[in-house]
Amino acid sequence: MRRRWVWLGISMLLAISWGGCRNYPTTEPMTNEPLKIMPLGDSITEGYNVPGGYRIDLWQHLRDRGYAIDFVGTQANGPDILPDKDHQGHSGWRIDELQRGVSRWVSQTQPDLVLLLIGTNDMVQGYAVDLAPTRLEALIDEVLKASPQARILVSSIPPIDQPMLNARVEAYNRAIAELVDRRRDRGDRVAFVDVYSQLTVEDLADGIHPNREGHRKIARTWDRALEEVLGDR
Repeated sequence: MRRRWVWLGISMLLAISWGGCRNYPTTEPMTNEPLKIMPLGDSITEGYNVPGGYRIDLWQHLRDRGYAIDFVGTQANGPDILPDKDHQGHSGWRIDELQRGVSRWVSQTQPDLVLLLIGTNDMVQGYAVDLAPTRLEALIDEVLKASPQARILVSSIPPIDQPMLNARVEAYNRAIAELVDRRRDRGDRVAFVDVYSQLTVEDLADGIHPNREGHRKIARTWDRALEEVLGDR
């Protein structure tokens, strides 16, 4: 029998060993508070060519399994089939641009979980590409400083249908995984989620942004990671 997900303080429920989004123990929930999730990133989170983006299907996946959730953020968009349109996606933004506002947004909304997918514009613009992982780490620091109880799922970015740019993407994604592993090993509340491996160039609308099917695949990838973290209730 499906039961509605309820939340007992993220520090108790998610006081776990984050190991690449596998084999997370869960704890029985005890209150009626919804789980606050901040989708954080660029146009892929916003849904540049598919308003609502991956959030449409992710919301439905989580609700179908009985979770009480609340998407949070200072932005909002999406179709009528997405009842909770809040997010923190900013079209065209790089990592450093996101970092400049993230402390305010996270302090204001106090998410329990942050779904972070950022870096595509850094790669496309060729903006100090080698330093992108350093900027990402600084962004993670800002999130945890503003909301110390938050857990961050950090995603690799999708492929780009241009060989030179995609080589940058692959190198950046390897650096993300290494960064997250290092921080997890020292006790930080972070985990790596591999979106890149789940998409192909056929899932891109314009060579960069996911099409509708691409967003469905991203939603399923986030959903699997959240299922392992939270348990299927």
